[in-house]
Amino acid sequence: MNPISRRRANVDYTLLGAALSLLVLGVVMVYSASAIYAEKSLGRPFHFFQRQFIWALIALPAMGAASRFDYNRLREWVRPLYVITVLMLLAALFFPPIAGARRWIRVGSIGLQPAEFAKLVSILFLASYLDKKNSKLGFFTQGVAIPLGVIGLLLLLIGLEPDLGTPALIFAVTILMMFVAGAGLRGLVWSLICAVPIVIEELWRKPYRRARVLSFLAPFENIRGVGYQLSQSILAVGSGGWLGKGFGASKLKLMYLPKPHTDFIFPVICEELGLAGALLILGLFATILVRGIRIARSAPNLFGTLLAAGLSFSIVLQAFFNIAMSIGLLPTKGIPLPFLSFGGSSLLSTMLAIGILLNISRQSKAESLK
Repeated sequence: MNPISRRRANVDYTLLGAALSLLVLGVVMVYSASAIYAEKSLGRPFHFFQRQFIWALIALPAMGAASRFDYNRLREWVRPLYVITVLMLLAALFFPPIAGARRWIRVGSIGLQPAEFAKLVSILFLASYLDKKNSKLGFFTQGVAIPLGVIGLLLLLIGLEPDLGTPALIFAVTILMMFVAGAGLRGLVWSLICAVPIVIEELWRKPYRRARVLSFLAPFENIRGVGYQLSQSILAVGSGGWLGKGFGASKLKLMYLPKPHTDFIFPVICEELGLAGALLILGLFATILVRGIRIARSAPNLFGTLLAAGLSFSIVLQAFFNIAMSIGLLPTKGIPLPFLSFGGSSLLSTMLAIGILLNISRQSKAESLK
């Protein structure tokens, strides 16, 4: 087999196809979900579509570069990337708030959300640390306390924005990665037990979070008040039927729900593309999970296994949180749907994760061909 054929054979086309399908669908649905809102609020119906399209053009070569760069060399960048991420999260707290939250660093018309990249950095740190300390993970200090302490600083800074959804996602991925690495089960259980009162306190401390919990418990009890957002979302999902109302025909985006192209884009997709469209999306995310687990199992080393597992868990868990939120299975929170929700930082970090997964897969196949 010549070198060119070997490189082509090493590409995981199933994973790549699933990611690109979600990317294209996301750009199209951002236009459908945002055009009316953009026209009414900005006078430019293509505003969000154009921005998402530009970010997609940036994310594609970034994914390509990540798929070719030797993932093992990422170990060398763990500390500087962690420090840069902490500094970016701190900097975001000093920028003017947007919708009551300080989550973005703005440079002109470009806004970056450091928390999106903190997800990648946390997975990279955990993969490197758990690999190096693998023989000591049975001890509480090395196996639980130190990794949770390092990740906890990121969670604290993100929580100050304020943001509860992203820290919950990172914490869940952290526990899963530690479990896969072989950390002590008792320590992980105690970590989960200790996290419960913190989450409850955070939910109850902020009035808007209390309102979200109440609307989750009874979404149709006060549809003109706290239950409005969730009730509209559930109605949109149910009204799509088997095949949907057709592209562009969603009623939800007619100013019934603010900014439907962001966290609540899934109900728009369900209303326009129906159950068939929803199942397509779920199938594509399931494909990413299955391929990600297979890549993790066949990785050349433990670092690659943990890195692939963490990236796969992060993408799919985030999708689960967003979809479950939009159909009333979880309280609403600000967490985007990977590939599909409007947002350049989210799209770029997700495509970088796919690129690293393709990188690990490529090297696994190259090892098997030797």
